This record gives sequence, structure tokens and C-alpha cells, in this order.
Amino acid sequence: MHQTFDSANFKKICNKLCRIDNDLHAIVRQYGHPPMWTRPATFQTLILTILEQQVSLASAYAAFKKLKEKIGYVTPAKILSLTDAELRSCYFSRQKIIYARELAKAIQSKRLRLNKIAIAHEDEIRLELKKIKGIGDWTVDVYLMHALQRTDLFPLGDIALVNSLREIKQLHKNTTKGDMLSIAESWRPYRTIASMILWNAYIKKRNIKLQG
Repeated sequence: MHQTFDSANFKKICNKLCRIDNDLHAIVRQYGHPPMWTRPATFQTLILTILEQQVSLASAYAAFKKLKEKIGYVTPAKILSLTDAELRSCYFSRQKIIYARELAKAIQSKRLRLNKIAIAHEDEIRLELKKIKGIGDWTVDVYLMHALQRTDLFPLGDIALVNSLREIKQLHKNTTKGDMLSIAESWRPYRTIASMILWNAYIKKRNIKLQG
């Protein structure tokens, strides 16, 4: 059975992690509990996550906002009705136009059923989502963490997370991803929540303003 977090257990899990790891405890002591970052398990959320790939959050939100201004709630049919020029005007790159359309086609043709995969094992969800061009491990991790609220993801493809871990653990710049996974091992089965604590430290230290 997969584990999920919600508003009833989120702070308890944070506190449990603080008892296990002094560095996480120091972050929570300084900045408080992190926000419980969640999103609906929808096509629109996956489009936002695609927009977030390899760009700053500010750039992704600017594109998403422009898209919403143009079409309102984001559905597969609406994405497929837009021309390349219209998507480019919403700051979609050539690659992301392809990715958004491939995802829209998969949902429309019912090759991908988001309500069906929502209850599946994480490995099956990863397998199904990665069949779509442009969806890789980072996008799957973010969807599992924020939309499906699974408790034990640690996306090492996330630069902010890696940098925050380096800072709080004072890691050498040559520290490998394998070593980082070993550090995170003691946080199982709550690595998602540990990631949120680390993200919160990264955001607060840099005074990054997140948009909703």
C-alpha cells in the first residue's frame, strides 16, 4: 500500500524527521514547517510541470499564466486547438509544444488515464507517464510528490533540492548523487517531506517569492 501525506499528518511527519536529523531540525527551527505544496492530480498540473522543466519557477509561472489568460482552465482539447504560434506566444519552447501536444493526445485517446494511475504503484505510474514524449523522472517525481502526495520521493534531478542538501550538509562539490541518496536513506519513508523542508530552506535563504 502506498503512503500519502495530507494536512492531518504533514506536520507530524516533519516533526518525526526533525527527531531523526539535526540539520532538518535546524531548518524547521529557523524557518518553521514548510508549506504543504500540493496540486490537483490533473492534466493542467502536468502541463505546468512540463513548463517548469529546466527553467526558473518565475519563467514557468509566466508561461502558465499567459496560457490560462488565453484559454482558461487547461484541457487536452484546448491545447490541441492552439497553433504553434499561439503556444509560442505563451512562451512555450519548440520542445514543450511537442510535449504538451503528446500529453494531450495520450489523455484524449485514453492511452493515459490519470484517475486510473492515481491509485497505482509508483513504479507503474512512472512507467505509464514516461511513455509520453517529454516526461522524464523529474516530471514524474514532482507529480507523485505534489499531485498524488506520495511520501517517499527524492528527485535528484531537482537543482534547488540538490543545492539545498549540499548547503545544509556542507557537502563537497564532488559529492555524487549516490552519496546524496545515502544521506536521504535515513529519511525513508518520508523523503518527500524532507525534500519540502530542504526546498523551504532554499527559498527562504534566497528570498524567492513564489506565485500561486
